[in-house]
Amino acid sequence: MDIVHGFSGLDASRKGGAFALGNFDGVHRGHQALLTLARTHAAEHAMAFCAIVFDPHPRDFFRPDGAPFHLMSDPRRATVLAAQGVERLHVLPFDTAMMNRDPGAFAREVLHDGLGVDAVFTGADFQFGKDRAGDIATLKELGEAYGFTAHAADLVAGEAGVISSTRIRDALAEGRVKDAEALLGRPWVIDGAVEEGDRRGRTIGFPTANIPLGRYQRPKFGVYAVSVQLDASGHWLAGVANVGVRPTVAGQEERLEVHLFDFNRDIYGRSVAVSFHAFLRPEQKFAGLDELKAQIGKDAEAARRILADTLTGPVS
Repeated sequence: MDIVHGFSGLDASRKGGAFALGNFDGVHRGHQALLTLARTHAAEHAMAFCAIVFDPHPRDFFRPDGAPFHLMSDPRRATVLAAQGVERLHVLPFDTAMMNRDPGAFAREVLHDGLGVDAVFTGADFQFGKDRAGDIATLKELGEAYGFTAHAADLVAGEAGVISSTRIRDALAEGRVKDAEALLGRPWVIDGAVEEGDRRGRTIGFPTANIPLGRYQRPKFGVYAVSVQLDASGHWLAGVANVGVRPTVAGQEERLEVHLFDFNRDIYGRSVAVSFHAFLRPEQKFAGLDELKAQIGKDAEAARRILADTLTGPVS
């Protein structure tokens, strides 16, 4: 997949096509339905299948000090979009200039002049332009003026309502990782590099890999059954993870700590993907390390049982 940053001065080979437009945080089942429409249109009209995203996410731009909310990293989003068949991903800057473009200027300067859009696909609830003044009806009118077609994908409903990134964040915040998985169409994943920790887990027989949470949505603090992929190797290792602040040892920093089963290699600095499969229990404070060690042993056994039924292929 070709990743293109910006929209000005592009070569003809990097312009034109059927474009899916959105933030695509999570690339959930609703996004996938939109992408399918754009992909089908591209195939039927012999044009490139493309996607447009913004960097930073508009929410980060308007609320830089707000609570973390991202469902996936930018590289993982690109990987998932490529798996959906996207041939060219346009990453547009969301800055003051973009924020202040009215709908007409966005259609003319960005979609028509910059990207050479032939067709654009959005969700039915899409809004754009300064003060979010434009909607899908506006986009269709502007498309007629500038020579592109605009299409709206129907919102996709799950068992409890319309699928959205907000619903997924809510599910994660409540520890409902299986509900999040159902909305995403795959398990939720946190990507990161393993950092040096205080090695306290090693002293009680449960060494852990420490992964920063960064701008990720915080799941409910507690213990989870997880699987971990090292360096995009394709091989998943089974484990148990804690998300929280480690109250037993008076911790304060929010962190993700993963204990991998039957694994004793040094992976500091390695890139890992942590996939969440089940919530086991809330984070709690224990009277001491012996009590903590005993509980981790119980958590590990529970996670092993769950993952034996969840993971396929080698898990250690």
